[in-house]
Amino acid sequence: MTFDNFNRLKGVRENFEISLRYARDPNGWLLFFGNFGTGKTHLAAAIANYALRNLKMKVYFTAVPDLLDYLRASFDPNSTGGSYDDRFEEIKNVPLLVLDDLGTENTSPWAREKLYQLINHRYNLKLPTVFTTNVDMDRLDGRISSRIGDAALCSLVLFNQVDDYRQMPLERREWAKQNQGVDSRGNKPQNNTRAGNNIPPTRRDHR
Repeated sequence: MTFDNFNRLKGVRENFEISLRYARDPNGWLLFFGNFGTGKTHLAAAIANYALRNLKMKVYFTAVPDLLDYLRASFDPNSTGGSYDDRFEEIKNVPLLVLDDLGTENTSPWAREKLYQLINHRYNLKLPTVFTTNVDMDRLDGRISSRIGDAALCSLVLFNQVDDYRQMPLERREWAKQNQGVDSRGNKPQNNTRAGNNIPPTRRDHR
């Protein structure tokens, strides 16, 4: 997944530009918020791939449930992937971390605490981090949503004006590739940034 093969459909051109600027100079946090199939993961992966290939940065990209499974596996005495402490320290301090599907993880006390420790560490050190999610912040640990909601560090990018790409008929997908950034009436995308409070809208807001 790269910027070159991303389909800039209606409502995501500005998000594309924000992501590309961030990839060229990773600084602070980005939170991609919106429904399924709107390009959040693709742009997050494009940032990771750009930083890896063009900036030669060390990058860690993972879905949050997979990350927690990876950490749990380190407690297995037969694990060959290194100790838990080594794994966790590497991820906490990686120069660029991309956490996909935040909020879909198992909400056990252990998972909540590990995720909080990770995010709090990167918050305190202001390490570049990108999140994607489609869940309301009130479903997260309050300690995590408070840090992600800090507008001084984290920029919120909304994907709520975008159709689910996976649900598009194939002919519409092909049309969109040829007419990126406009809809069938020639309309330009709406502004997807959110000023003021950095907390994402509620479900009622973005449905």
